[in-house]
Amino acid sequence: MGRGRVQLKRIENKINRQVTFSKRRSGLLKKAHEISVLCDAQVALMVFSSKGKLFEYATESCMERILERYERYSFTEIQCATDEIQQNGNWTWEHAKLKARMETLQRNLRHYEGEDIQNLSLRELQNLEQQLDSALKRIRSKKNQLMVESISELQKKDKELQEQNNILAKKEKEKTTVEQAHWQLNNNCQDSSSMLLPLNISSSNSGVLLPWMIRHHLE
Repeated sequence: MGRGRVQLKRIENKINRQVTFSKRRSGLLKKAHEISVLCDAQVALMVFSSKGKLFEYATESCMERILERYERYSFTEIQCATDEIQQNGNWTWEHAKLKARMETLQRNLRHYEGEDIQNLSLRELQNLEQQLDSALKRIRSKKNQLMVESISELQKKDKELQEQNNILAKKEKEKTTVEQAHWQLNNNCQDSSSMLLPLNISSSNSGVLLPWMIRHHLE
């Protein structure tokens, strides 16, 4: 028959307890050394007996360096956990503040629209009225400002259009004047040609005078 499984409980016999501690301690130290060599791990092991005697094992006998590393790691873990808790708490607080502010703004907006005002007190209604009056004043002021700016812009555009019309009218007038001068010059040239033509005819007809020439001479 095989060996039965040892029940995990305190060994009451003092001698047996001491023998078991010695065997298990040696096996535990051996396992610590094996995992350190096989896996290239840093291992620190401390065991205190029931009488307070210390048994320890450390990779390359650097127990203090391993313990310092453990303390730094533990502090970093604790600090990260603390920061995360604080950050989560801050986010929760910020979310609550934003939610409350949003609810307040939505409620004020409904009040401005004349909704949900049945439960408002006289003081709250007066404050709401003052806020609406102030808002209306700002709206009117902004509207008047925009109207003045719009009128000024229209006047500016009207002035520019008038100046352009004046320039176009001046150019048209100059063009008409030039055309009239050319027309007058052409008429003068035609009149001169018509007065020279009878003389040429009279000289070419051997002294014979036409009726219109006789009237011209009589005049």
